Amino acid sequence: MREKLRWALVVVVSMALGATVVVGIDSLRTDASGPAAVIESVSSPSESNVAQKIPEDVADLYDKVRPSVVKITTGNEGSFGGGVGSGVVIDKEGRILTNYHVVQGAGSIDVIFADGTSVEAKVLGTDPGNDLAVLDVDVAADKLTPATLGDSAAVRVGEFVIAVGNPFDIDGTLTTGVVSGVGRTLGGSGRPLRQLIQSDAAINPGNSGGGLFNRRGELIGITTAIENPSGDRVFVGVGYAVPVGTAKRFLPQMISGQAVEHPRLGIRMENVTPTLAESRGIDAAKGVVIVQVESGSAAARAGLRGGRTSGDIIVAIDGVEIAGYDDLGNYIDSRDVGDKVKVTVIRDGGKTTVEVTLEAWRSSAT
Repeated sequence: MREKLRWALVVVVSMALGATVVVGIDSLRTDASGPAAVIESVSSPSESNVAQKIPEDVADLYDKVRPSVVKITTGNEGSFGGGVGSGVVIDKEGRILTNYHVVQGAGSIDVIFADGTSVEAKVLGTDPGNDLAVLDVDVAADKLTPATLGDSAAVRVGEFVIAVGNPFDIDGTLTTGVVSGVGRTLGGSGRPLRQLIQSDAAINPGNSGGGLFNRRGELIGITTAIENPSGDRVFVGVGYAVPVGTAKRFLPQMISGQAVEHPRLGIRMENVTPTLAESRGIDAAKGVVIVQVESGSAAARAGLRGGRTSGDIIVAIDGVEIAGYDDLGNYIDSRDVGDKVKVTVIRDGGKTTVEVTLEAWRSSAT
């Protein structure tokens, strides 16, 4: 009888501003004989979007994408424990996209293809801030079926999607659903995951890093987390995927082994509310109030001010209106470390503009 899986919560790297708690969908096995732990992995294939026949049914769609999805197993040095997740082949050179937390700290990594072929893998590069990693395997090109990368920016609520991965170490499992939301942000104590795709296609431990595909069989997201307000470590209908557009942006850096850095201001903030605006005596229905400026941060060096009752209220950056902290975070994420941005704030009853040189997140968790 198989040993019962002992799940380990993986808190998804997230923003520190009033978001709900989300857990990564990973689990650990307790010994070599037990089922492998589930991890999240993603895939991202070649970018040829030549007119393709749309499968007539879900079975055809599964047959089309299944060869691109792999199982990832990891081992820990000096221990019998290990993990299992999913990944997606992205090119004929043997590169596989997955979640960072799937391979983080692994002593060994193996990739198992749909036909059962198993090979060792190495990490080419990682982007912890987006929970992404790229692996490399040395196999013949005919063993590799790259997924087609779709356009995650064009994803619409209500679209049909399928998720393919290895939940509970059950190979090549298909689940179906629809896109339930787009542009979601997951918060926590560290850097937020932004612009996520929400779907109700069931994902569980082992789906981590698996592919979220549209009805054309294009990869649109990397399954990475589940919403879990009750604290139970099971899927309750709300799952999230890192959009493939995010992966595309940072793939060149990860493949080359460069460190991927993400920009930040170094502040804690709250959305402006009518009550807050009235209490401050300001005419601003939108924006964010800076609650705290981190010591030594980019914001501190630029002279931005914090305080729930007296802090600067950010209303625009580089002339782009900021309605709330999602707008602010998304804009900052679109820039690079070292970029200079002009932050327009309401201060002492009037507007002023402060230039800030964006700094890098000091780690994926702070």
